Amino acid sequence: MAVVVKNRRATLERVEKFVSNIYFTDVNLRERLYPHKAPVTSLHHHCTADRIRYDQAVSMEFKPTQVGHSFGKTWSTHWFKVELDIPKDWEGSEVRFIWDSGSEAMVWQDGEPIQGLAGDTYSRTDFILTKKLDKAQPHHVTLYVEMAANGMFGAGGGTMISAPDPTRTFTLSRAELAVLDRDVYNLLMDFEVIIDMAKHISEENQRSYQALYTANQMVNVCDVRDKSTYARVREIARNFLSQRNGDSQHIIHAMGHCHIDSAWLWPYAETIRKCGRSWASTIRLMEEYPEFTFTCSQAQQFAWVKEHYPTLYQKIQTRVAEGKFIPVGGTWVEMDGNIPSGEAFVRQFLFGQKFFKKEFGAYCKEFWLPDTFGYSAQLPQIMAGAGIHRFLTQKLSWSLVNKFPHHMFYWEGLDGSRCLAHFPPADSYGTEAKAEDLLKTAKNHKDKGRVNSSVLLYGHGDGGGGPTEDMLERLKRLTDVDGLPRVAMSSPDKFFSQVEREESSNLCTWVGELYLELHQGTFTTQAQIKKGNRQCEFLFHNIELLATLAWAVTRGKDTDRYLYPSEPLSHMWRLFLLNQFHDVLPGSCIKAVVDDALQYYQEIQTSGCKLLGEATERLLCAKPSASVPGAVNTLSWDREELLEIPACLASKMMIDSSVPQQELEDGTVLVCASCPSMGYAALEAPEADLWPVSVSVDEHQGSVVLENGYISASIDYMGRVTSLGLLETGREAIAPGCLGNQFVLFDDIPLYWDAWDVMDYHLETRKPLTDVSQQVHIVESGPLRAAVQVQIPISDVSYITQTITLDTGSLELRFHTQVEWRENRKFLKVEFPLHVRTTEATYETAFGHLRRPTHQNTSWDWARYEVCGHKWADLSEYNFGVALMNDCKYGHCAQGNVIRLSLLKSPKAPDSEADMGHHTFTYAIMPYMGTFQDAGVIQAAYSLNQPLLPAQLPADSDSSSHSFFTVSNPAVILETVKKAEDVDNAIVLRLYESCGGHGTTALSSTLPITRVDRCNLLEEVDSSITLQWEGGSVQLSFTPFQIITLLAYL
Repeated sequence: MAVVVKNRRATLERVEKFVSNIYFTDVNLRERLYPHKAPVTSLHHHCTADRIRYDQAVSMEFKPTQVGHSFGKTWSTHWFKVELDIPKDWEGSEVRFIWDSGSEAMVWQDGEPIQGLAGDTYSRTDFILTKKLDKAQPHHVTLYVEMAANGMFGAGGGTMISAPDPTRTFTLSRAELAVLDRDVYNLLMDFEVIIDMAKHISEENQRSYQALYTANQMVNVCDVRDKSTYARVREIARNFLSQRNGDSQHIIHAMGHCHIDSAWLWPYAETIRKCGRSWASTIRLMEEYPEFTFTCSQAQQFAWVKEHYPTLYQKIQTRVAEGKFIPVGGTWVEMDGNIPSGEAFVRQFLFGQKFFKKEFGAYCKEFWLPDTFGYSAQLPQIMAGAGIHRFLTQKLSWSLVNKFPHHMFYWEGLDGSRCLAHFPPADSYGTEAKAEDLLKTAKNHKDKGRVNSSVLLYGHGDGGGGPTEDMLERLKRLTDVDGLPRVAMSSPDKFFSQVEREESSNLCTWVGELYLELHQGTFTTQAQIKKGNRQCEFLFHNIELLATLAWAVTRGKDTDRYLYPSEPLSHMWRLFLLNQFHDVLPGSCIKAVVDDALQYYQEIQTSGCKLLGEATERLLCAKPSASVPGAVNTLSWDREELLEIPACLASKMMIDSSVPQQELEDGTVLVCASCPSMGYAALEAPEADLWPVSVSVDEHQGSVVLENGYISASIDYMGRVTSLGLLETGREAIAPGCLGNQFVLFDDIPLYWDAWDVMDYHLETRKPLTDVSQQVHIVESGPLRAAVQVQIPISDVSYITQTITLDTGSLELRFHTQVEWRENRKFLKVEFPLHVRTTEATYETAFGHLRRPTHQNTSWDWARYEVCGHKWADLSEYNFGVALMNDCKYGHCAQGNVIRLSLLKSPKAPDSEADMGHHTFTYAIMPYMGTFQDAGVIQAAYSLNQPLLPAQLPADSDSSSHSFFTVSNPAVILETVKKAEDVDNAIVLRLYESCGGHGTTALSSTLPITRVDRCNLLEEVDSSITLQWEGGSVQLSFTPFQIITLLAYL
């Protein structure tokens, strides 16, 4: 044979097209994969708008149909009864059923879910009927195919993230029997891995050319018309692939994975089927590939499969016991990492870990959150409290500006807790296990020299699918090949254990939050979901506290005991935690998901308010004929503030005239109330005279002035704050010549991710709202509350109505806001230029707060132009500051002395109606002297979100007020009081240090507590710590931002 000088490009294209499914298929190897095909014997169809069970489906009437027909509309379900007759002359062959409907589908056989199919983005169209047909096997087969009228990524009308097209149809292009030539398949896989090596190993490396010349030689030898040549071709491939690595090569721990978004471009109900399809396929692959390991997160998805696919779930339990199907994560869902409260994070782990322990006998060892848009600085401590010290994600590889400097490191949280963190260097949770992925893993690893191993996650994800036969075949060939990293089928525990054992001493540490420099719009998109989240967080707090108290004070009674509503609360919590999934709470989902989420919030609030009322009634035991009006305080400090009593309730409460009160325009009655921590009090006349609030018109300045003896606020005709001063010191909060409460509108056109992103260039489009449709006018004149109102147009179709209030005795100026919002890709914010000089702003986060720069010194600084904060944010200098608080917002921006609160976005994908409609929310600004900690900003933000509750108290009570819990140190907050999960006579008390310092506190209670134990977040006792409960109190020591959980026994 003549020696030919080789051109790299021509040679590479030659070998690629020899196995192409597009080019020269009449003469290349690919076309020989299925040498024999046969049509199905019969095909019958039934359509339903609902997602029905198998037993319901097979009882329906099926009508004849055929290949080439289209089926829809979007989200409908189509069941097919498929009759197959395998030709006798196929005996000895591998026989497959091929189905391609351009959509997702599930194969059912003998009433069992067997395998998922997908004919769109991630093609899986083959179903193996037999690996080798023999005479004893049935040649007539009946299958049912459950086809979903949606693709792997939903049914977007245009781009992937476009809103679903409700009229989509899907065409059944293939439904047939076929013989797969296993020899051809093996050759194709050999070709593929060697070609991949030739393409992706550097041209400077001779191994790349060795791969290319090997593939070229294989083409020369292979005669597609003569199968006798195949053995020689395989031998050439084996000789090349059997050349081994040296001992120093990077080691890759390969793990199958199938990231399934619990909702995103499809509704929750479709995710249930995605789990069934994907996991059935995985279990089927395990039958063929015993070395195959698969990692799987989200307890909610396991619970769905247990309910809807019980026989599949039993197979999963068997594989879990074998160590092949590996539960990971430890949480109920893969939740958002920024917005949930600290207690919500705790419940994700509590519900998740308890589920995994009950179902599979062990807690998860790794926190698994690969696709969330940033990670709270308190997560390491919360993970540790749930028994987890390892963390895996890859999402920070998406950052737009700065590349994160590590792939293997220690992550140190707000309190100093540390976990071992790994970012798979392939920067993906869904690789295809190609040589390219292995090479990228080794090349991209930013901690070379410190560690010599990493994780590779392979399998189709987001919409499910998981690993495929091709991926596993590639890995079989790539285990130990010269020129590539070594690969081993592995597990998270094997990987992390090896690093901990051999390599952890050289790792660097990252301190604080893991901020994603992308998708910052998710702090604001879908405002109603954010509002539902915040409201339900506080509703749960109230129900659990008052239900626990009612249970505790009645448990000693012979009759009329109050039963703690464990089951209803658990159900509500599971719905709530599901809504915190990382495409639901952030708002990056389709309208159908938004509708589901809001329905769940409504269910929680309806059921929750009923439970709250029942618990309050049983706790207070007031009789309508013998009761006095009072207030309940569910927070852990004493409060003196205005109690709002709705008109319908105020008419039933006989409020003594000595109690200062004021009736508002809508009939709501304001009453001065003083209430002890986590307790109640009757409404009584205050001991000292109140300083009445006043409102006046300053004709000279053209403004309205609100004063209450503490602060004075000047409001111009548009509702903007021209002055906000502390009366005692004369300190001004608004920057000279500037206007606070200025609404500003920005263009909001991202590069691609519409609902997700807000780009830095949006700040260049700032447009202050300067028109007014109804100038400021006085609506309340005191004595307890003064209020002015203004209406501001945003556009011809959108407007703001705002009531600005000042209460007696308060340092807060509150802005009760209603917005009719009909914009297209606009971003509404409100800004306050403050008379403060600082280089950092402080933001509340889960169980604490953190500081971020207000300057743009480095790329890391200016990349944080939009950040997440919870109930408050603060700009302060020595001895003075201003806090901006809110009741349902999360997006913030602080640049220089200007702080902005993000109010509303208006993206059009994936929900074309996102945020359209009516919105109500409240924010407040609070100037203070000293530090925000000493000024009570943290407590004020809690109070804004959780007002005092009106209640009827028993008239014959021994005391007009009572406190069930007190905390002596104001820096320590008693966040949660609930009944213990597994101990009948115990309650759980969770506290955290909120100010960022060391300290001690006395926690006291009037409940009949006999002893207390320290426990972890899973409510397991820590026997290494001894606490003394004496005289109704226990002494506790805290480090900065520390969370302490107690079991208190009654």
